[in-house]
Amino acid sequence: MKVQNIVNNNGNTVPNQFIISDGNRDIFQSYKTVIAISSDNNIILDNDALNYSKTTSKYLYQFLNKDRKTILNLIENGTIILRDLNEA
Repeated sequence: MKVQNIVNNNGNTVPNQFIISDGNRDIFQSYKTVIAISSDNNIILDNDALNYSKTTSKYLYQFLNKDRKTILNLIENGTIILRDLNEA
């Protein structure tokens, strides 16, 4: 397992925004909240992933390499799955 901070467009690491690589999957975590999991061309988003802060959304789009409209379309057609990734 490897944890690294996300790097912004200027090449600087971004505090509190992480990519956790675990074998064949990458996990995007903002602070202590898992936002998205990407593995083998499958994407799972937390139910509230699109409702977090502007900063978290910005790095979610970077992590997925997709804009909000594309993500919404992929959720609608079932390509991206929504789940509670932060169950207590």
